[in-house]
Amino acid sequence: MTLDTTSNRTMRRQVLLFLLLLCLSSVLGQVSYSIPEEMSKGSVVGNIANDLGLDLKRLKSGKARVYTGGSVEYIGLNKDRGVLFVRERIDREALCAETTPCALHFQLILENPMELFRVTVEITDINDNTPTFTNAEKRFEISESAVIGSKFILERAIDSDIGPNGLQRYVLSPTDNFMLKLENQADGSKKVEMVLQKPLDREKQEHISLLLTAVDGGEPQMSGTMQIFVHVLDVNDNAPIFAKPLYRAKIPENSPKSTSVTTVSATDKDIGSNGEVSYLITPTKRVLTELFKINSNTGEIILIGALDYEKAKSYQLDVEVIDSGGLSDSAKVIIDIVDINDNSPHIKIPSKSDSILEDSPPNTVIFMLSVEDPDSESNGKVECNIDNSIPFKIQTTLNGFYTLVTEVTLDREVASQYNITVTCSDEGVPSLSSSVTLTLQISDVNDNAPVFERSSYEAYIVENNTPGLSIFTVKARDADWNQNARVSYILEDSSVNGVPVSSYVSVSAESGVIHAVRSFDYEQIKDFKFRVKAQDGGSPPLSTNVTVKIVIQDQNDNPPQVLYPVQTGGSVVAEMVPRTADVGYLVTKVVAVDVDSGQNAWLSYKLQKATDRALFEVGLQNGEIRTIRQVSDKDAVKQRLTVLVEDNGQPSRSATVIVNVAVADSFPEVLSEFTDFPHDKEYNDNLTFYLVLALAVVSFLFITCLVVIISVKIYRWRQSRILYHSNLPVIPYYPPRYSDTLGTGTLPHVYNYEVCRTTDSRKSDCKFGRAGSQNVLIMDPSSTGTMQRIQSEKSILDEPDSPLEQKPPNNDWRFTQGQRPGPSGAAGGPEVAMGTGPWPQPPTEAEQLQALMAAANEVSEATGTLGPGTMGLSTRYSPQFTLQHVPDYRQNVYIPGSTATLTSNPQQQQATAQQATQQALPPPQISAQPEPPKAAQTPASKKKSTKKEKK
Repeated sequence: MTLDTTSNRTMRRQVLLFLLLLCLSSVLGQVSYSIPEEMSKGSVVGNIANDLGLDLKRLKSGKARVYTGGSVEYIGLNKDRGVLFVRERIDREALCAETTPCALHFQLILENPMELFRVTVEITDINDNTPTFTNAEKRFEISESAVIGSKFILERAIDSDIGPNGLQRYVLSPTDNFMLKLENQADGSKKVEMVLQKPLDREKQEHISLLLTAVDGGEPQMSGTMQIFVHVLDVNDNAPIFAKPLYRAKIPENSPKSTSVTTVSATDKDIGSNGEVSYLITPTKRVLTELFKINSNTGEIILIGALDYEKAKSYQLDVEVIDSGGLSDSAKVIIDIVDINDNSPHIKIPSKSDSILEDSPPNTVIFMLSVEDPDSESNGKVECNIDNSIPFKIQTTLNGFYTLVTEVTLDREVASQYNITVTCSDEGVPSLSSSVTLTLQISDVNDNAPVFERSSYEAYIVENNTPGLSIFTVKARDADWNQNARVSYILEDSSVNGVPVSSYVSVSAESGVIHAVRSFDYEQIKDFKFRVKAQDGGSPPLSTNVTVKIVIQDQNDNPPQVLYPVQTGGSVVAEMVPRTADVGYLVTKVVAVDVDSGQNAWLSYKLQKATDRALFEVGLQNGEIRTIRQVSDKDAVKQRLTVLVEDNGQPSRSATVIVNVAVADSFPEVLSEFTDFPHDKEYNDNLTFYLVLALAVVSFLFITCLVVIISVKIYRWRQSRILYHSNLPVIPYYPPRYSDTLGTGTLPHVYNYEVCRTTDSRKSDCKFGRAGSQNVLIMDPSSTGTMQRIQSEKSILDEPDSPLEQKPPNNDWRFTQGQRPGPSGAAGGPEVAMGTGPWPQPPTEAEQLQALMAAANEVSEATGTLGPGTMGLSTRYSPQFTLQHVPDYRQNVYIPGSTATLTSNPQQQQATAQQATQQALPPPQISAQPEPPKAAQTPASKKKSTKKEKK
């Protein structure tokens, strides 16, 4: 019945809620409040009427009520006041447990019209729960042998509060033996462990009481505690302990066996079997077990062997005590052996010097002695002494160590060896002593420098010597011994006239022999000096220098040299003697020198050959040539004397000179006689040979150039014929450096030539040419052969690319239209006559050959008019030379020259042009053009034409 009633009620509520959602036209609203838990009943939560903006009358008329959906109504509505209040006690832990945030959700419903408002009341936590432990105490039994770091898990405290009011920390006290360790877990809780941080000792504290406190973070702070009890279990942790860790005893080294040395004792705090102990000697060394033994029950140590202080001054025993539990303790027993003076001092030499340098300073250590006496106290005190007659003394440095040092400076020359006896004695009774004898050698030091036998050396060598020749030997001695006395010779670096001295001489390092490196020439160097260093083999080496002078002795290796008269191969020098000369007349003087010195340079003059020996003589000492008789008319004009100049060397050397003497009163007579000398003929023959050779080379070059030019012309002619038969327009072609002025061509270069003639033109044909920028030879128009030197302007040849303007062409260098290249019978229009028409057709091969033949004829005619003493080459390129029969082949023919004009008879030009045209040119292909007016002739050209006509 109750179940059905509940179901019906629930269904009605769902239907009502559905109707409210579908049918109500009211406005839904929401309001939230926050209150702490555990508020007293009737406490106001909030003024809902004000928060929703509702009137109190509306609350009453609308029958406002709180709808919780069947849950407990913790919040009620006061319609009269319009406030929400706490109806039931609210416990957050019971309502939400650990869920956060914790809130109450309900609706405020009004009717007429229906309205629904959602209200949320958040319940905040307060610190109303104390942390608690499930068990109030915890007990542990822990052995006192537990290791440090052992962990023991503790119970966790429980706190129902959340957030800051929940459990925050744990506190363990006291912390003498244990410490608290917390570990975070996955669910947010903490694992609590107790960790042993200090060893436990049951003898000191058998029971330990601890308090674990859990503290939350609320206000006020609340906590809970749990009591922890620890019972420490006992173990056998007490070992036997000796009364003292070190025992000392003394016993004479001659004590008999079974002598009691000492007794050790130990105690154990344990009782029963753990307190029973036994003694034993730890067998660290075998010798200890052979000398001593111990009573295991009483700890008495007894001597069982023979002692010797010299072998061991004391013994150290390790005695061990052990209880029944296996715990033990140890102690040291030191047994000192009392010495008896039964050993003499022992002398050892840890360091010694078999030899010492003689220049060692005083207090130089030569021996180090180690003196030991196994005895003790006065028996072991030792004193050492040496003989006072030697220059040494003994000093004490450390305990048992002595040093033997030099007392004064030693001298190897005085004593080269010492035998030193050292005696050492102790202070025992009776005293015992020992001695040792040491041998010391005194070593030599390099304290003496090499000494040369002389303070300086001077040696002589004849020039023209053989390289490697031994000159002489330097010698030095050293008073030292062995290596210190070994002398080496070194040539010091220096220079002679800027040349290293090592290129002149060398010195043997072992023997000191000085060798000549080169062959000397007295005429170049007469003497030179250098320094030789003698150095011993010591360390550091000592050395001495000496100056050596080498004197070069002269040798008769140079013949006399004649200074006058000068002998030349191209001219003849003759001395003139008038026929009126008396006896003793000084004709000339032969001057000669000899670069040698001494008697090798004494010269004597002799007349070796002469045309007439009875006419001349030569002074033996001065070389003067004088007449020895009166010159007569019968004497020949040309006299040839051969003078012998001889020096006084052994063997002697000589030179000859030819003196030409002319016996005449006038110069023309002399000149005619001396032109037939053999050397003149030889000179002319050589000149003729070179001229012929030059002519052959020039001819070859000319022929080569001619062949090349003809080949180029033929090639261009063939190319032009191809264009000629085609319908393509003709493009004018202007050669480089070519300018067209008024339809005429000009030459791009200027060439001038000069002819130079020798004084003896009848025997020489040598000619010299110069550039046009220098002197120029101009032929006179009358061809009389006169020459005039003028200075021309700067030639364009000097600067081929000069921007200066070219000189205007001469009006005579023009051709009529009939003379221009092109088809036979072609005539140009007016524009052609004015130089503005197209370039004519290129010439044929026949036209080119005809032009060359005409030029050759013209040159032949011009050359025939030259007078005597002129040159054809200069005349050909003379300004008066004209060339009238050559067509204007602008792109093919260039005649070198300057602004010269080349003209001839107009009738001859026209006839030649017409003849060449009829023979060589092909049939005409274009209409004839009117002939342009002929160029006016200059007076010079007219005169030239008149001369040719007369010829």
